[in-house]
Amino acid sequence: MSGHPTVIHERVAQARDGDNPTVIARMASGWAVLGDHQFLPGYALLLPDPVVVHVTDLDPGRRARYLLDMTRVGEALLEVTDSYRINYEILGNTAPALHAHVFARYLWEPDEHRAVPVWSYPAETLRTVPFSLEEHGGLRGALADVLAQDG
Repeated sequence: MSGHPTVIHERVAQARDGDNPTVIARMASGWAVLGDHQFLPGYALLLPDPVVVHVTDLDPGRRARYLLDMTRVGEALLEVTDSYRINYEILGNTAPALHAHVFARYLWEPDEHRAVPVWSYPAETLRTVPFSLEEHGGLRGALADVLAQDG
């Protein structure tokens, strides 16, 4: 675990306590959650539990499980959205704790953004659709159902 708690530590603690409304499912390696912003519908993250700093901090079995769970989230997104591709990113630059971004990508995205990382969008664009249970609860439930069948 990193020496300084991060937003990832906070979100995992909230998930454990049942206080994280973005939780899609408890997975073998951690928590699948929807992102705080849903400009790209289905933007999800996989948060490890327990939290570690780097993917290489996981022993080989836990590392394999984490990466498998990450791709299971992507497969669920392909099944329940009209996305055509999934992008996976493990960065850790802003929050220095392991977390995987799982982005559903869509044909309706502008050409100049569709073929490059999501971060090419202006930050204000990415924040235009905040997560809300009212708007995104159905998607969260559909993803949870797919992941439960797969589990």
